[in-house]
Amino acid sequence: MRRRDFLKAAVAAAAGGLSASIASVSAASAQATAWPNKPVKLILPYAPGGATDLIGRPWADKLSQAFGHPFIIENRGGAGGMIGTEAVSKAPADGYTFLLTPSAPLNILPTLRQVPYDPLTSFTPVARVGDLISGFVIHPSVGVKTFAEMLDYAKKNPGKLTFGSAGLGTSTHMRVEMLNYRAKVEILHVPYRGSADALNDLLAGSIHMMNEINPLPHVRAGKLTLLNLNASKRSSEWPGIPTLTELGYPNSDVPSWYSIQAPAGTPTDIIQAFNTKVIEIGKTADMQATMTKLSVDLPFQTPAQMVEFLKNDIKANQEVIKAANIKLE
Repeated sequence: MRRRDFLKAAVAAAAGGLSASIASVSAASAQATAWPNKPVKLILPYAPGGATDLIGRPWADKLSQAFGHPFIIENRGGAGGMIGTEAVSKAPADGYTFLLTPSAPLNILPTLRQVPYDPLTSFTPVARVGDLISGFVIHPSVGVKTFAEMLDYAKKNPGKLTFGSAGLGTSTHMRVEMLNYRAKVEILHVPYRGSADALNDLLAGSIHMMNEINPLPHVRAGKLTLLNLNASKRSSEWPGIPTLTELGYPNSDVPSWYSIQAPAGTPTDIIQAFNTKVIEIGKTADMQATMTKLSVDLPFQTPAQMVEFLKNDIKANQEVIKAANIKLE
């Protein structure tokens, strides 16, 4: 009797454990299916007013409308994007905190300095949300109107031209370092906490150059001069502006692409639902027009494709950083 009672108890316990496991999986699946059911936080790892802000806010608005719950932007700048990126890497993987970032904190910064996250294992890619189309912009007080004239000025006046970026280790920082390396010039890099602060100084003439999307409206207004495009082909928005490749500097663009990343371990159902919605929004005429006005292209990739894309981009940037001997000041 005792043996039979023991076996019955063991079977009952096992059945109960299995039921609990099934219930747990069902609950997790239900949570993912119902996502989101409260506000979602989008952390932007740069100060307000820069390119990340200009791209992030239209996405937050459209995502809020599409999902019926607010997508709230939190700007957490500093350390070249490292602070905000680290915050997301340590956030709960519950689908309510995401990173909306340019590529630099993932594909450049970890090669230049020690960071408290791994770009490939600390995050799960969600979606690509924009590729920048920008170029070197210069203040008219310098007195040059073309890329060739700028290089000639830089060679005759080493260290006199100043270039503002969103911070050390950003794509825009890499762009001026690449130009210095390829063109054998010396343009002084001036890092800011964000590109909005750099733009303020550029418009005032305190610095001379930038390479971001937020100066472009001022180019249209005639306050700044656009010298080139860092892109693979000419833009319909700037048909008269040549690319770096056309100007004799191929493989020097240092692409800047934006993505949404989730903390590693975020449920797959949430990632897939989020990716599907981003692609759906990105294909609308309204969002296409909004991004075109910002000089941003909208590529589409699955999370799996993004992993491979990031791996290849990290490798390419590591090669450039080593060849050009780029270091943080």
